[in-house]
Amino acid sequence: MEFLKKLFGLLSTHFAMDLGTANTLIYMKGEGVILNEPSVVAIDNYNGKVIAVGREAKEYIGRTPPNISAIRPLKDGVIADFDVTKAMIKYFLTVVSRDRKVSKPKMVVGVPSGITQVEKKAVMDACFQVGIRDVFLIEEPMAAAVGAGMPIELPRGNMVVDIGGGTTEVAIISLSATAYSESLRVAGDELDESIVRYLQKKHQVAIGVIAAEKLKIEGASLIPSDGRFDTLNVVGKDILTGIPKSLKLSREEIREAIEEPISAIIDSIRRALEKLPPEFVSDLNDSGMILTGGGALLKGLDERIEAETGVRVYMTDDPLLSVVRGAGQALEDMARYKRVFIN
Repeated sequence: MEFLKKLFGLLSTHFAMDLGTANTLIYMKGEGVILNEPSVVAIDNYNGKVIAVGREAKEYIGRTPPNISAIRPLKDGVIADFDVTKAMIKYFLTVVSRDRKVSKPKMVVGVPSGITQVEKKAVMDACFQVGIRDVFLIEEPMAAAVGAGMPIELPRGNMVVDIGGGTTEVAIISLSATAYSESLRVAGDELDESIVRYLQKKHQVAIGVIAAEKLKIEGASLIPSDGRFDTLNVVGKDILTGIPKSLKLSREEIREAIEEPISAIIDSIRRALEKLPPEFVSDLNDSGMILTGGGALLKGLDERIEAETGVRVYMTDDPLLSVVRGAGQALEDMARYKRVFIN
């Protein structure tokens, strides 16, 4: 049995990838999700060599000497630095292929629904140049819907809200196609930046985006606090004096800091509902909407969306993995899902 399992692993040479602004996830046919790493690369500025990738490189952000740059090569869900993205994909594929016999694999890649032809070409070229034989693109909301087990083939409206690092994708899917979509370039990164701006403006304290992300994960909630464990300690740099400054930040303040991007996300959901034909609205009244992506983990967001739109909100079991799992399902059964690919 062990021999057969090993042999099956050697023959499973195809991948699915969620190439995200914040994290890159890779699914291997027959095995499932085998990699989940931050989309960060550390580069030596003098010779252009890659020093670190993924979790190790993320630790470099804000802490590098002049000869090293920690780069996030994707912005708003699409490639901003082609060469660094290519190096990152090559590194991740090398890691997952290390103990497997992989030869010119094919790959399904999740991309934002608002991606342009130029951006599509950049993603495909990056994959081709690192040895991928065939590339199939799938829109992230479609992949998330497949990963969440939604009945996308049926003539009924399936609503997906995928809140990632760089983009929020709002889509209505019917008959294996996207009936409506909006790709809003406000998502997890914007929440972090809002916290940075809030502390600068209100407390004259500067912190980095990594510290802001930690505050968001540990303290952000859209549910009013009951008063217990109501403050978080923050250490930053006093903008006026330049010396370290410690302050206690209430959860109410964190909620105030992220209110603007949260409102923008909810407005995009409202716009989708306003533009839908009555039949789709009726479908959503029965089935609700699915919330996926890392932003779905924000405490109270599902309740806030439900209260402001009147549509029931369901969160998938593991929102961070919905897109890559859906892309993986499309990879496993390409005959069934051939209509969902956009290239």
